[in-house]
Amino acid sequence: MITADSLDPLELALDRLAQGDAAALELVYRLSASRLLAVCLRILGDRGDAEDALHDTYLRLVAKANGYRHGRGSAMGWLVTMARNIAIDRLRSRASVGLAAPVDTAEALPDPEPTAETRLLTAESDTRLDGCLSTLEDVQQIAIRSAFFTGLSYAQLAQQRGVPLGTMKSWVRRGLAKLKVCLEK
Repeated sequence: MITADSLDPLELALDRLAQGDAAALELVYRLSASRLLAVCLRILGDRGDAEDALHDTYLRLVAKANGYRHGRGSAMGWLVTMARNIAIDRLRSRASVGLAAPVDTAEALPDPEPTAETRLLTAESDTRLDGCLSTLEDVQQIAIRSAFFTGLSYAQLAQQRGVPLGTMKSWVRRGLAKLKVCLEK
């Protein structure tokens, strides 16, 4: 027969916890936390993970406090087994994630979108280019826009405008020279 005198303080605290005495959890914690943390730390190798596993152990203990049976092993052995199983589960879940490197050591992925500064410079450049294009003669402006923005060849432009190929090349060449001077200002 098991009497209160034959039980150790941890077993008594577990019995009280199983009966719904919330204050008994503090006593269980004081009597077992250092040993359970050591078990978790030995398995996980990281203090933060070990503390999380210890926390999970006490959460599970509160849910299953009536699971301890006198005479089937020591109370500490039962708690160590529970902490060990939780730590191993955490270790396995960490391994299934692939032991990812800490976020601060990861390289930044390049963002395909241009930065705000790049967009601002592009907008400014586009505005300057439009302003300079508007200073050209109409035939030069149309020829340059068609050649560079729509991809038409000189021959296609000449045919489209009904002018000789040499004339079209001259319009584009003179227009580009004026654009260069305007853009360098």
